[in-house]
Amino acid sequence: MKKVALMMVVLVMGLSLAAGVFAQDKAAIQKQVDEIVKAIDGGKTAADFKDAANNKPNYVYIMKKDGMLLVHPSLEGKNLKEAAMPAYEAVSKANMKGGWVTYEWKGKEKNAYVRETKNGEIVGSGY
Repeated sequence: MKKVALMMVVLVMGLSLAAGVFAQDKAAIQKQVDEIVKAIDGGKTAADFKDAANNKPNYVYIMKKDGMLLVHPSLEGKNLKEAAMPAYEAVSKANMKGGWVTYEWKGKEKNAYVRETKNGEIVGSGY
């Protein structure tokens, strides 16, 4: 009985820690996207953030409203509509306030924080 109770306590503690880490990751993703949007709105260009496509574990992508990817680790210069229409449909829901969207990418559920810049580009990152 004591063994089962101890296992339950460990499980609950583990889940609590995982939820805390998850919340920190979401906050870091949102901060990263918000900072890039602010910089683009202040005069920088998407090209200034090409290195952000290599950020690990949460790379950044930037696309035009029509789906053309300006920054992406593997699809830069390609159109997301052609590469993955469900992802495009979710990501294109971005607005200037920002928000979380869910879509399927390569058979896995993805969650991304997306936000639109003043010039209509969409900046996103997720897990």
